[in-house]
Amino acid sequence: MALAAVALVLATLMVGCGAEGEGGDGDGAVRVVAGAYPLAEVAEHVGGDLAEVDNLTPPGVEPHDLQLAPDELESLLTADLVLIVGGGFQPAVQDAVGDAAGRVLDALDVVEPLPADEHAREADGDDHAGELDPHIWLDPMRLATVATAVGDALAEVDPANADAYRANADAYVAELEALDAEFRDGLGSCSSRLLVVSHAAFGYLVDAYGLEQEAIAGISPETEPDPARLAELAELVREEGVTTIFTETLVAPDVAETLAGEAGVTTAVLNPIEGLTDDQLEAGEDYGSVMRRNLQTLRGALGCR
Repeated sequence: MALAAVALVLATLMVGCGAEGEGGDGDGAVRVVAGAYPLAEVAEHVGGDLAEVDNLTPPGVEPHDLQLAPDELESLLTADLVLIVGGGFQPAVQDAVGDAAGRVLDALDVVEPLPADEHAREADGDDHAGELDPHIWLDPMRLATVATAVGDALAEVDPANADAYRANADAYVAELEALDAEFRDGLGSCSSRLLVVSHAAFGYLVDAYGLEQEAIAGISPETEPDPARLAELAELVREEGVTTIFTETLVAPDVAETLAGEAGVTTAVLNPIEGLTDDQLEAGEDYGSVMRRNLQTLRGALGCR
């Protein structure tokens, strides 16, 4: 069934729900749907006990190629607030939000976005190429801007609790400012500033902290790398004295490990935090803990003092 037809059916079913008040479900909770984990975490911090947050991307699933099941589509179309990252990060989600009944907030509309890495666009080709890098959460201060915008959006959806949402947003922004300070201090003096990574997810991190990124694959981690690109990177690793090729948690490390073996260096996990696994969630991991682990990994690989 086409999205427009599904939306029409759902809109018909929703008639009469307005009697329960502006925003929220029958229990009073505002319903927020997020396309991927980082936005869901922001919504949980800012919404607190007043919001019911649904992450469309299941734990352990790579979010770029997410396809929406009928119940997930219904959740998106009927939510009070939908949070997405545009720029082609999740095409199925981006296509569906045009029919959403509630407020839609695109994180790329509230931060200063970066253009996609030139090599990333070349690697992705015409089918996946995007003009903007969607991975804004890898800069804590850009994520702080998103948190403030989410607070304002929730205040619009549920004005009776506007002060609570904005207070929650301010508290989370303070946490992100502290995280940013840790990164600035931890990466302030390093013998190398070059990251060779599995896919071009770290543009905002390197922009924020004066680093450089060279990626095997493009914005989409499933892109097949060009053998010529691998040879170019192997030579760059040797010339620049790079000690570590960075792999990821949700993407097979085979190509990165092959490159590391050819260049005679090691590998380490640098998490782009596009999603967490069930094990990470059960262990109480969150955005802050994973970012701090990334910081320690970077400090070791880059020879930071």
